[in-house]
Amino acid sequence: MKKVTLVNLMAAILIVTAAKVNAQTQTSYFIGKWDVLVKGLPEGDAHLKFDIVDSAGKMKGVLLDTTTAHKDIAVSKIQKDGDKVTLYFTARGYDLTLLLAKKDEDHATGSLMNMFDASAIRLKEK
Repeated sequence: MKKVTLVNLMAAILIVTAAKVNAQTQTSYFIGKWDVLVKGLPEGDAHLKFDIVDSAGKMKGVLLDTTTAHKDIAVSKIQKDGDKVTLYFTARGYDLTLLLAKKDEDHATGSLMNMFDASAIRLKEK
């Protein structure tokens, strides 16, 4: 009886460890810098650059300000669902959401506010 319990305990430890490793690798796809092209905005197409980092197992990010002001905008919330991520942020006084879904290793597609098509490409470090 003790032998069966020890085997069950070891199996449970392996399952928990595998789940933790899997959870860590799932967050890693969107980690990095992304150039997001949003098409069809009233003022024309726009490029948004995001930097998403892993902070103690949670994703955090900023919308990088590419103007001369250099005032990055914090992403207030990042919600992950499988191969998709939703970024919540405020820009020009509007609360916005950007949904991105993994397309391949360096590309994602989605939409801004479920109204404007978006495509993203991972920016490679030089």
